[in-house]
Amino acid sequence: MNFRLLVIDDEKNIREGLAEYLQGDGYEVVCAENGEEGWKLFSGGDVDLVITDLKMPGLDGEELMKRILAQAPGFPVIMLTGHGTVESAVAAMREGAWDFLSKPVDLDHLSLKIKRALDTRELFFKHRRMEEEIERNKQFKSIIGNSRSMNEVFDKMNKAAPTKASILITGESGVGKELVADAMHELSPRRDMPLVKVHCAALSATLLESELFGHEKGSFTGAVSQRRGRFELASGGTLFLDEIGEIDQNIQIKLLRVLQEKKFERVGGERTIEIDVRIVAATNKDLKAEIEKGNFREDLYFRLNVVNIHVPPLRERKDDIPLLAAAFLKEFSQENGKKIEGIHEKVRSRLYNYEWPGNIRELRNCIESAVVMCQSNVITVDDLSPVFRNAEDDGWINIRLGSNMAECEKVIIRDTLSHCKNNKSKTAEMLEIGRKTLLRKLADYNLGSAEDE
Repeated sequence: MNFRLLVIDDEKNIREGLAEYLQGDGYEVVCAENGEEGWKLFSGGDVDLVITDLKMPGLDGEELMKRILAQAPGFPVIMLTGHGTVESAVAAMREGAWDFLSKPVDLDHLSLKIKRALDTRELFFKHRRMEEEIERNKQFKSIIGNSRSMNEVFDKMNKAAPTKASILITGESGVGKELVADAMHELSPRRDMPLVKVHCAALSATLLESELFGHEKGSFTGAVSQRRGRFELASGGTLFLDEIGEIDQNIQIKLLRVLQEKKFERVGGERTIEIDVRIVAATNKDLKAEIEKGNFREDLYFRLNVVNIHVPPLRERKDDIPLLAAAFLKEFSQENGKKIEGIHEKVRSRLYNYEWPGNIRELRNCIESAVVMCQSNVITVDDLSPVFRNAEDDGWINIRLGSNMAECEKVIIRDTLSHCKNNKSKTAEMLEIGRKTLLRKLADYNLGSAEDE
């Protein structure tokens, strides 16, 4: 991406000298000789960063900066200060200036500050785009994703939600099956009626039967009063049966009858109770394999699996990791009273390359831990837990979309050299080029020492 910089200084030599140098760095540069002209150029748009002299006749740099930040909060403005104006520059920093440099300007230092400011600005806009995407996904009850596989899930949900069909949600532990169940209820005509949940694996067969169907007083030891079951409580709404693959064979038979006949009796009771309940079930087991083993009834499986919604594991929808991470970052930043604006690219790369055996639950925990440890406005590798912080270099290179071929080559050489810990022979071998070619390119791109060590 070609960034456009605005340089404002009433001294022609400084203004034109900075422009020439920055153009050599690959930036597009426009210049203004005073604050008013600079303000007009900024107001015209298409400027990514402003470098301005602090003391100028008329509209000075400090007042110009205030105008800019009033129109575009967080916009990067770098101040140039002459002798005796450092205190004013520090005051401008408190007012929102990105940074300042004293004259005569150290050009290498200026290049570094510009790069950091633009990287942070890109991070801010990327984070904002993530938040906008998250807002668009709110109809699915906090299910976040824009990958192809998740869009297929959303499509199925939209088609199935308005119907009475039973839904079987499958997927590994931690992928968000309960969120899908919540969304199915919210998107259905039953949204104003109860959504009742039962965690089948947490209850013994006896307790689960009573939990589902209720019981009459005295029907078993401890049944001191009549109790309505979850089917009755969910009447007119939705009953979510989580971990359906764990239920006892006897309960499977009774559940099958309810699905077929829409009626049942309480434990110890004789009165038949008719119900209107939409069933949504979920499991992390392969029910077809459980049928083969004799652990699950095939007829019950077909009753439950009218519509199957498979939620893919996180390792198969890695394109959603930035969106998920941004959502968790916002949640835990607010919860912990921190203002964290984004996640460093190196962290994004490590998150992307991890396999996530714990799926979204593990990613959520990772981001919460990083937010707690973070002491700046950006999550860095140092903020991650040891499993990520101590991991080997992920081997990925990030190149900004829109970069020309020379910029791409420079980034590839720089990052490969860093990956090889400055070992030029290993770098040349990895890039499949000659060592002398590498040394020449290091010199061309001003990437540190190009000596043939």
